[in-house]
Amino acid sequence: MLNQIIEILAWLLVPVGIITFVDDMLLRPRRRAAALPREVADPAPLRVAYAVLPVLAVAGVIKLLRSERMDFSLVLVVISLIGGAIWAIDHWLLRPWRMRAAVARGQGADAIAEPGIVDYARSMVPVVVIVLVLRSFLFEPFRIPSDSMMPTLQDGDFILVNKFTYGLRLPVTNTKILSLGEPQRGDVVVFRYPPDPQVNYIKRLVGLPGDRVEIRDDRIIINGEPVSTEVLGRYSDGCYSNMVLSAEKLGEHVHQVLSCRTPFGIVGPALPGCNRRLDRGYVCDDARVTTLPGNLADSGDHDEFKEMQIPAGHYLMIGDNRDNSADGRVFGLVPEANLVGSARRIWFNWDLQRSAGPEWSRIGKRIQ
Repeated sequence: MLNQIIEILAWLLVPVGIITFVDDMLLRPRRRAAALPREVADPAPLRVAYAVLPVLAVAGVIKLLRSERMDFSLVLVVISLIGGAIWAIDHWLLRPWRMRAAVARGQGADAIAEPGIVDYARSMVPVVVIVLVLRSFLFEPFRIPSDSMMPTLQDGDFILVNKFTYGLRLPVTNTKILSLGEPQRGDVVVFRYPPDPQVNYIKRLVGLPGDRVEIRDDRIIINGEPVSTEVLGRYSDGCYSNMVLSAEKLGEHVHQVLSCRTPFGIVGPALPGCNRRLDRGYVCDDARVTTLPGNLADSGDHDEFKEMQIPAGHYLMIGDNRDNSADGRVFGLVPEANLVGSARRIWFNWDLQRSAGPEWSRIGKRIQ
Protein backbone atom coordinates (compact mmCIF):
# COMPACT_ATOMS: atom_id res chain seq x y z
CA MET A 1 0.00 0.00 0.00
CA LEU A 2 2.79 2.43 0.93
CA ASN A 3 4.62 1.66 -2.32
CA GLN A 4 1.49 2.49 -4.32
CA ILE A 5 1.04 5.80 -2.49
CA ILE A 6 4.68 6.75 -3.18
CA GLU A 7 4.24 5.81 -6.84
CA ILE A 8 1.11 7.99 -7.21
CA LEU A 9 2.69 10.96 -5.42
CA ALA A 10 5.85 10.68 -7.53
CA TRP A 11 3.82 10.82 -10.74
CA LEU A 12 1.81 13.79 -9.43
CA LEU A 13 5.11 15.63 -8.96
CA VAL A 14 5.39 16.11 -12.74
CA PRO A 15 2.19 18.15 -13.42
CA VAL A 16 2.30 19.96 -10.07
CA GLY A 17 5.98 20.76 -10.57
CA ILE A 18 5.36 22.19 -14.05
CA ILE A 19 2.43 24.32 -12.82
CA THR A 20 4.34 25.75 -9.85
CA PHE A 21 7.47 26.30 -11.94
CA VAL A 22 5.65 28.34 -14.58
CA ASP A 23 3.74 30.28 -11.94
CA ASP A 24 6.78 31.01 -9.75
CA MET A 25 9.00 32.10 -12.65
CA LEU A 26 6.51 34.03 -14.83
CA LEU A 27 3.01 34.54 -13.45
CA ARG A 28 3.53 35.24 -9.75
CA PRO A 29 5.96 38.16 -10.41
CA ARG A 30 3.38 39.72 -12.77
CA ARG A 31 0.64 39.43 -10.13
CA ARG A 32 2.90 41.06 -7.58
CA ALA A 33 3.92 43.81 -10.02
CA ALA A 34 0.29 44.61 -10.87
CA ALA A 35 -0.63 44.85 -7.17
CA LEU A 36 2.21 47.13 -6.06
CA PRO A 37 2.47 48.67 -3.56
CA ARG A 38 0.06 46.18 -1.99
CA GLU A 39 0.84 42.55 -1.24
CA VAL A 40 -1.19 40.02 -3.20
CA ALA A 41 -2.08 36.47 -2.21
CA ASP A 42 -1.76 33.53 -4.58
CA PRO A 43 -5.01 31.98 -5.85
CA ALA A 44 -6.27 29.15 -3.65
CA PRO A 45 -5.45 26.32 -6.12
CA LEU A 46 -1.87 27.55 -6.40
CA ARG A 47 -1.53 27.79 -2.62
CA VAL A 48 -2.52 24.14 -2.45
CA ALA A 49 -0.03 23.26 -5.20
CA TYR A 50 2.82 25.05 -3.39
CA ALA A 51 1.85 23.37 -0.09
CA VAL A 52 1.87 19.81 -1.45
CA LEU A 53 4.95 20.26 -3.64
CA PRO A 54 7.48 19.35 -0.89
CA VAL A 55 5.60 16.11 -0.13
CA LEU A 56 5.54 15.19 -3.81
CA ALA A 57 9.24 16.02 -4.10
CA VAL A 58 10.07 13.66 -1.22
CA ALA A 59 8.07 10.90 -2.92
CA GLY A 60 9.96 11.55 -6.17
CA VAL A 61 13.31 11.30 -4.39
CA ILE A 62 12.28 8.02 -2.74
CA LYS A 63 11.23 6.63 -6.11
CA LEU A 64 14.60 7.63 -7.61
CA LEU A 65 16.57 6.07 -4.77
CA ARG A 66 14.64 2.81 -5.05
CA SER A 67 14.96 2.57 -8.81
CA GLU A 68 17.53 0.07 -10.11
CA ARG A 69 17.32 1.40 -13.68
CA MET A 70 17.77 5.08 -12.96
CA ASP A 71 21.05 6.60 -14.17
CA PHE A 72 21.82 8.97 -11.28
CA SER A 73 24.72 10.55 -13.13
CA LEU A 74 22.28 11.53 -15.88
CA VAL A 75 19.86 12.87 -13.26
CA LEU A 76 22.61 15.01 -11.71
CA VAL A 77 23.72 16.31 -15.12
CA VAL A 78 20.13 17.23 -16.03
CA ILE A 79 19.60 18.97 -12.67
CA SER A 80 22.84 20.93 -13.14
CA LEU A 81 21.88 22.03 -16.65
CA ILE A 82 18.32 22.98 -15.74
CA GLY A 83 19.42 24.79 -12.59
CA GLY A 84 22.09 26.68 -14.48
CA ALA A 85 19.59 27.62 -17.19
CA ILE A 86 17.08 28.87 -14.57
CA TRP A 87 19.72 31.04 -12.92
CA ALA A 88 20.97 32.42 -16.27
CA ILE A 89 17.47 33.21 -17.61
CA ASP A 90 16.53 34.97 -14.39
CA HIS A 91 19.82 36.87 -14.18
CA TRP A 92 19.77 38.14 -17.76
CA LEU A 93 16.04 38.47 -18.52
CA LEU A 94 13.56 38.13 -15.66
CA ARG A 95 15.37 39.99 -12.88
CA PRO A 96 15.88 43.15 -15.02
CA TRP A 97 12.18 43.04 -15.92
CA ARG A 98 11.19 42.79 -12.23
CA MET A 99 13.42 45.74 -11.38
CA ARG A 100 12.00 47.89 -14.18
CA ALA A 101 8.42 46.97 -13.26
CA ALA A 102 8.97 47.87 -9.59
CA VAL A 103 10.65 51.20 -10.39
CA ALA A 104 7.86 52.08 -12.87
CA ARG A 105 5.37 51.81 -9.96
CA GLY A 106 7.45 54.05 -7.72
CA GLN A 107 8.92 51.23 -5.64
CA GLY A 108 12.44 50.04 -4.92
CA ALA A 109 14.16 47.85 -7.49
CA ASP A 110 13.86 44.82 -5.21
CA ALA A 111 10.18 45.31 -4.37
CA ILE A 112 9.18 42.24 -6.41
CA ALA A 113 10.63 39.21 -4.64
CA GLU A 114 12.90 36.83 -6.45
CA PRO A 115 11.19 33.53 -7.40
CA GLY A 116 11.90 30.80 -4.87
CA ILE A 117 13.02 28.39 -7.57
CA VAL A 118 15.79 30.81 -8.59
CA ASP A 119 17.09 30.88 -5.03
CA TYR A 120 17.02 27.06 -4.92
CA ALA A 121 18.86 26.84 -8.25
CA ARG A 122 21.58 29.26 -7.17
CA SER A 123 22.05 27.39 -3.87
CA MET A 124 21.73 23.81 -5.10
CA VAL A 125 23.52 23.76 -8.46
CA PRO A 126 27.03 24.11 -6.97
CA VAL A 127 26.25 21.30 -4.52
CA VAL A 128 24.88 19.06 -7.29
CA VAL A 129 27.94 19.73 -9.47
CA ILE A 130 30.27 18.81 -6.59
CA VAL A 131 28.29 15.60 -5.94
CA LEU A 132 28.39 14.80 -9.68
CA VAL A 133 32.17 15.21 -9.79
CA LEU A 134 32.72 13.13 -6.65
CA ARG A 135 30.30 10.44 -7.80
CA SER A 136 31.69 10.29 -11.33
CA PHE A 137 35.41 10.32 -10.60
CA LEU A 138 35.98 9.33 -6.96
CA PHE A 139 33.39 7.36 -4.98
CA GLU A 140 29.81 6.31 -5.69
CA PRO A 141 27.32 4.84 -3.19
CA PHE A 142 25.63 1.61 -4.24
CA ARG A 143 22.91 -0.49 -2.60
CA ILE A 144 23.13 -4.28 -2.68
CA PRO A 145 19.76 -5.42 -4.12
CA SER A 146 20.05 -9.22 -3.83
CA ASP A 147 21.64 -12.21 -2.07
CA SER A 148 24.00 -13.07 -4.93
CA MET A 149 27.14 -11.96 -3.06
CA MET A 150 26.38 -13.59 0.30
CA PRO A 151 28.06 -13.98 2.70
CA THR A 152 30.46 -11.21 1.59
CA LEU A 153 27.62 -8.75 0.95
CA GLN A 154 24.00 -8.91 2.02
CA ASP A 155 20.80 -7.52 0.60
CA GLY A 156 20.51 -4.11 2.26
CA ASP A 157 24.21 -3.31 2.44
CA PHE A 158 25.12 0.19 1.25
CA ILE A 159 28.65 0.25 -0.10
CA LEU A 160 31.19 2.73 -1.44
CA VAL A 161 32.54 2.05 -4.93
CA ASN A 162 35.96 3.37 -5.92
CA LYS A 163 35.40 4.96 -9.34
CA PHE A 164 39.03 5.72 -10.25
CA THR A 165 40.55 2.28 -9.60
CA TYR A 166 40.10 1.23 -13.22
CA GLY A 167 40.45 4.71 -14.73
CA LEU A 168 38.48 7.94 -14.94
CA ARG A 169 35.29 7.85 -17.01
CA LEU A 170 32.93 10.57 -18.11
CA PRO A 171 29.48 10.56 -16.47
CA VAL A 172 26.52 9.22 -18.48
CA THR A 173 28.60 7.99 -21.46
CA ASN A 174 31.02 6.00 -19.24
CA THR A 175 33.82 6.81 -21.73
CA LYS A 176 37.29 6.27 -20.24
CA ILE A 177 39.43 9.40 -20.39
CA LEU A 178 42.36 8.28 -18.21
CA SER A 179 43.63 4.77 -17.46
CA LEU A 180 44.84 4.38 -13.86
CA GLY A 181 44.76 0.63 -13.25
CA GLU A 182 43.48 -2.74 -14.39
CA PRO A 183 40.93 -5.05 -12.74
CA GLN A 184 42.51 -7.79 -10.65
CA ARG A 185 41.30 -11.33 -10.11
CA GLY A 186 39.11 -11.51 -7.02
CA ASP A 187 38.02 -7.85 -7.08
CA VAL A 188 34.40 -7.18 -6.15
CA VAL A 189 33.28 -5.13 -9.15
CA VAL A 190 30.26 -2.97 -9.93
CA PHE A 191 29.48 -3.00 -13.64
CA ARG A 192 26.73 -2.17 -16.10
CA TYR A 193 24.60 -5.25 -16.70
CA PRO A 194 25.40 -6.31 -20.31
CA PRO A 195 21.80 -7.06 -21.40
CA ASP A 196 20.59 -3.74 -19.91
CA PRO A 197 23.37 -1.19 -19.24
CA GLN A 198 20.98 1.06 -17.31
CA VAL A 199 21.15 -1.46 -14.44
CA ASN A 200 24.23 -1.83 -12.23
CA TYR A 201 25.28 -5.29 -11.05
CA ILE A 202 27.92 -6.37 -8.53
CA LYS A 203 29.86 -9.65 -8.66
CA ARG A 204 33.37 -10.97 -8.08
CA LEU A 205 35.84 -10.91 -10.96
CA VAL A 206 36.88 -14.51 -11.64
CA GLY A 207 38.13 -14.62 -15.23
CA LEU A 208 40.62 -12.18 -16.78
CA PRO A 209 41.24 -11.80 -20.52
CA GLY A 210 43.10 -14.87 -21.79
CA ASP A 211 42.07 -17.13 -18.88
CA ARG A 212 40.48 -20.53 -19.39
CA VAL A 213 37.76 -20.78 -16.74
CA GLU A 214 35.55 -23.66 -15.68
CA ILE A 215 33.18 -24.07 -12.73
CA ARG A 216 32.62 -27.66 -11.65
CA ASP A 217 30.84 -28.67 -8.42
CA ASP A 218 30.88 -24.98 -7.38
CA ARG A 219 34.69 -25.06 -7.60
CA ILE A 220 36.38 -22.53 -9.87
CA ILE A 221 39.11 -23.91 -12.13
CA ILE A 222 41.37 -21.35 -13.84
CA ASN A 223 43.82 -22.43 -16.54
CA GLY A 224 43.45 -26.03 -15.39
CA GLU A 225 44.18 -25.28 -11.71
CA PRO A 226 41.42 -25.41 -9.05
CA VAL A 227 41.20 -22.25 -6.96
CA SER A 228 42.38 -22.75 -3.37
CA THR A 229 39.29 -23.51 -1.26
CA GLU A 230 38.87 -24.57 2.38
CA VAL A 231 35.53 -25.84 3.72
CA LEU A 232 34.73 -24.03 6.99
CA GLY A 233 31.48 -25.77 7.88
CA ARG A 234 27.76 -25.28 7.35
CA TYR A 235 25.89 -21.97 7.09
CA SER A 236 22.31 -21.36 8.26
CA ASP A 237 20.67 -18.02 9.02
CA GLY A 238 16.98 -18.92 9.04
CA CYS A 239 16.48 -18.02 5.38
CA TYR A 240 19.32 -20.25 4.14
CA SER A 241 19.76 -23.70 5.62
CA ASN A 242 22.67 -26.18 5.59
CA MET A 243 24.71 -24.35 2.92
CA VAL A 244 28.40 -25.18 2.62
CA LEU A 245 30.54 -22.27 3.86
CA SER A 246 34.05 -22.12 2.38
CA ALA A 247 37.05 -19.80 2.30
CA GLU A 248 38.29 -19.14 -1.23
CA LYS A 249 41.47 -17.42 -2.42
CA LEU A 250 41.26 -15.56 -5.71
CA GLY A 251 44.34 -13.51 -6.49
CA GLU A 252 45.09 -11.47 -3.37
CA HIS A 253 41.54 -11.79 -2.04
CA VAL A 254 40.57 -14.35 0.61
CA HIS A 255 36.79 -14.38 1.03
CA GLN A 256 33.91 -16.65 1.98
CA VAL A 257 31.50 -18.32 -0.42
CA LEU A 258 28.27 -20.30 -0.10
CA SER A 259 27.63 -23.41 -2.17
CA CYS A 260 25.71 -26.66 -2.39
CA ARG A 261 26.68 -29.55 -4.64
CA THR A 262 23.34 -30.81 -5.93
CA PRO A 263 21.72 -31.23 -9.35
CA PHE A 264 18.36 -30.06 -7.90
CA GLY A 265 19.07 -26.46 -6.89
CA ILE A 266 18.38 -24.95 -3.47
CA VAL A 267 15.14 -22.98 -3.92
CA GLY A 268 12.16 -24.23 -1.91
CA PRO A 269 9.20 -23.01 0.15
CA ALA A 270 9.65 -20.19 2.67
CA LEU A 271 11.33 -21.23 5.91
CA PRO A 272 9.48 -20.50 9.19
CA GLY A 273 12.64 -19.21 10.91
CA CYS A 274 13.42 -16.56 8.26
CA ASN A 275 13.24 -12.97 9.55
CA ARG A 276 12.90 -11.54 6.04
CA ARG A 277 9.72 -11.18 4.01
CA LEU A 278 10.66 -13.80 1.40
CA ASP A 279 8.28 -16.01 -0.55
CA ARG A 280 10.89 -18.75 -0.75
CA GLY A 281 13.61 -20.44 1.28
CA TYR A 282 17.01 -21.84 0.33
CA VAL A 283 17.94 -25.31 1.55
CA CYS A 284 21.01 -27.35 0.68
CA ASP A 285 19.90 -30.98 0.51
CA ASP A 286 23.19 -32.36 -0.78
CA ALA A 287 22.79 -35.55 1.30
CA ARG A 288 19.99 -36.51 -1.08
CA VAL A 289 22.57 -36.94 -3.87
CA THR A 290 24.03 -40.04 -2.20
CA THR A 291 20.64 -41.81 -2.47
CA LEU A 292 20.39 -41.37 -6.23
CA PRO A 293 21.30 -43.96 -8.84
CA GLY A 294 24.91 -43.70 -9.95
CA ASN A 295 24.28 -41.92 -13.23
CA LEU A 296 22.31 -39.16 -11.45
CA ALA A 297 24.59 -38.94 -8.42
CA ASP A 298 27.48 -38.26 -10.79
CA SER A 299 25.57 -35.64 -12.78
CA GLY A 300 27.33 -32.81 -10.93
CA ASP A 301 26.07 -29.47 -9.76
CA HIS A 302 23.01 -27.83 -11.33
CA ASP A 303 24.77 -24.64 -12.44
CA GLU A 304 28.15 -25.75 -13.72
CA PHE A 305 30.07 -23.66 -16.26
CA LYS A 306 31.86 -25.36 -19.12
CA GLU A 307 35.41 -24.28 -19.76
CA MET A 308 35.79 -21.24 -21.97
CA GLN A 309 38.59 -18.85 -22.80
CA ILE A 310 37.95 -15.22 -21.91
CA PRO A 311 38.55 -12.98 -24.96
CA ALA A 312 40.46 -9.71 -24.82
CA GLY A 313 38.62 -6.80 -23.27
CA HIS A 314 36.14 -9.01 -21.37
CA TYR A 315 35.75 -10.40 -17.85
CA LEU A 316 33.86 -13.24 -16.19
CA MET A 317 31.92 -12.16 -13.07
CA ILE A 318 30.56 -14.73 -10.59
CA GLY A 319 28.61 -14.26 -7.33
CA ASP A 320 29.93 -15.55 -4.00
CA ASN A 321 26.53 -17.20 -3.40
CA ARG A 322 27.28 -19.82 -6.03
CA ASP A 323 23.83 -21.44 -6.12
CA ASN A 324 21.75 -18.25 -5.97
CA SER A 325 23.43 -15.82 -8.33
CA ALA A 326 22.42 -14.69 -11.82
CA ASP A 327 25.96 -14.00 -12.99
CA GLY A 328 28.30 -14.65 -15.92
CA ARG A 329 27.00 -18.22 -16.12
CA VAL A 330 23.66 -16.66 -17.15
CA PHE A 331 24.33 -13.34 -18.95
CA GLY A 332 27.82 -14.04 -20.28
CA LEU A 333 30.94 -11.88 -20.19
CA VAL A 334 31.27 -8.22 -19.16
CA PRO A 335 33.01 -5.86 -21.63
CA GLU A 336 35.69 -3.56 -20.23
CA ALA A 337 33.57 -0.55 -21.23
CA ASN A 338 30.86 -1.66 -18.75
CA LEU A 339 33.10 -1.49 -15.67
CA VAL A 340 32.03 1.07 -13.05
CA GLY A 341 34.45 0.54 -10.15
CA SER A 342 35.58 -1.69 -7.32
CA ALA A 343 33.61 -2.12 -4.09
CA ARG A 344 35.62 -1.11 -1.03
CA ARG A 345 33.63 -0.70 2.17
CA ILE A 346 30.14 -1.01 3.69
CA TRP A 347 28.94 2.35 5.01
CA PHE A 348 25.41 1.37 6.08
CA ASN A 349 23.08 -1.61 6.24
CA TRP A 350 19.31 -1.77 6.23
CA ASP A 351 17.31 -4.47 4.50
CA LEU A 352 13.69 -3.29 4.52
CA GLN A 353 12.59 -6.91 4.08
CA ARG A 354 14.25 -7.84 7.38
CA SER A 355 12.25 -7.34 10.57
CA ALA A 356 15.30 -6.83 12.80
CA GLY A 357 16.28 -3.46 11.28
CA PRO A 358 19.86 -2.41 10.45
CA GLU A 359 22.79 -4.71 11.24
CA TRP A 360 25.08 -2.19 12.90
CA SER A 361 28.02 -4.60 13.01
CA ARG A 362 28.34 -4.48 9.24
CA ILE A 363 28.85 -0.70 9.08
CA GLY A 364 32.45 0.17 8.21
CA LYS A 365 33.32 -3.40 7.22
CA ARG A 366 35.99 -3.71 4.54
CA ILE A 367 34.97 -5.73 1.48
CA GLN A 368 37.37 -8.61 0.86
